[in-house]
Amino acid sequence: MLELAVVSAAFMMGAAIPHKYSGGGENVSPPLEWGPAPQGTKSLAVLCDDPDAPAGDWAHWVLFNLPPDTRRLEEGIPAAPQLPSGARQGLNDYNRSGYAGPWPPPGRPHRYIFKVFALDTALNLDARARKADLLRAMEGHILAQGQLMGTFRR
Repeated sequence: MLELAVVSAAFMMGAAIPHKYSGGGENVSPPLEWGPAPQGTKSLAVLCDDPDAPAGDWAHWVLFNLPPDTRRLEEGIPAAPQLPSGARQGLNDYNRSGYAGPWPPPGRPHRYIFKVFALDTALNLDARARKADLLRAMEGHILAQGQLMGTFRR
């Protein structure tokens, strides 16, 4: 499987995610960029989750069916179930569409992993799809993937 390099102008790999992008800040999605998707890519998907959440892995963003030539997401993607590009946003673990920023319990920092997937198909999922639905739908269709991990602490 090919690797996509994922970066953000807001934070570096392993660094703290700025408060602006948190549930206690403006709660806007951070800007993300990645390398070109491989030939045969029909859509892209983005997941953000917190593997350190008290309830177990917690999904903060479920985004799929981005056009295959997408190379970046601007800061502050609207929380709408359907985006102008045709992409869809599923439900995060707060039961809301769109991005939900970090806001862990006070104490140790949590890791937030932004994953980008290049897929050989568009996914037949509706806007109520959750992380588990997306992962099942992507099985056998991932051509490339990459990730960017940031931390947040209250």
